This record gives sequence, C-alpha cells and structure tokens, in this order.
Amino acid sequence: MSEGIHEPDAAVISGINKDNFPTSRFVLVRRVDEEGFMFFTNYQSDKAASFENSPNVSLTFGWLPLERQVRILGTIEKATAKESDEYFASRPRGHQIGAWSSPQSKTIDDRSILAEQYEHYENKFADIEVPRPSHWGGYRVRPLTIEFWQGQRDRLHDRFRFVKGKEVWSVERLAP
Repeated sequence: MSEGIHEPDAAVISGINKDNFPTSRFVLVRRVDEEGFMFFTNYQSDKAASFENSPNVSLTFGWLPLERQVRILGTIEKATAKESDEYFASRPRGHQIGAWSSPQSKTIDDRSILAEQYEHYENKFADIEVPRPSHWGGYRVRPLTIEFWQGQRDRLHDRFRFVKGKEVWSVERLAP
C-alpha cells in the first residue's frame, strides 16, 4: 500500500481483439525503466491474443483517492527470455506452480480441474526448482505518449502529455 492505494502498480492494459473490439484487463506492472513498463502473464491468454492482433496498446494507472491518473499509449512486445526467467524465479513457489496449472482464458468444467492440475505440478516439481513454462513471460509497453492527469477544484484539472520524439520527449499542457 502506498499513499493509501491498494496495489498502486495495478494498471488497465487495453488492446484490440481479432474481432476489432477493445479488450481490457488489469495487470500488475512489475518494472518501469527507460525502456518502458513491464508486466508478466500467460502468453496463451485472451489479452496476449489481442497483442498478437495489434501491437498498439493503452496502459492506464488510476489512483482515484489521490485524483490521479497516468495514461500511456504505445506498442507492446514480449520481454526477453532472460527477463521472464529472472522474474519467474523471484515469484513465490505457489505462483510458479499456478502458472503451470491454469489454462488461462480457456473454458473449464469446474474449479476442481485447477486443483487437480495444481496438485499434479506440485508433485512433478516437488524436489526441484519450478522452471518457467514457455507459455508464460513478460511484456513491455514502449510508450509513445504519457499523459498525467491530476484532479482539481471545479473540474479544472491539470493534464500534461509527454510525446516521444526521435531524440527527446516534448511536453504539452492539455485543457481538462
């Protein structure tokens, strides 16, 4: 918790699915650096399919109690295997086994299937480190624009948009 915000690293990632509908999902952004914003997920998920359909995405952080929002427009790409391996190794063992156990976004008959799969992989990896499954890893959003919004009295909010140029970022003030 930071500033009273539960999971301040939670953001909504939005892509476009194969039917050209926007699709959005919360993710936990685990790394922010000069290259962009990184999160990790199942590469067989619906959100991953939308990234294959179009690399253009929106990533939005919303901290409503603080009246703040950050919206990023950019392109998405898979993280390197090394980055994915390193992050996977840092996760709690139960989360690692869970990555093997869930056929994310697929229809299942009932929850017991997940418990059975979890038990199967728990036994399979009982005496060894859990390896990262090939269907799981990171994505990096490379920003093209980053907009900061700060709520103000009388709805005269502050908005600033940073736009990536060839060598430097420019900044624009936007009307609310």
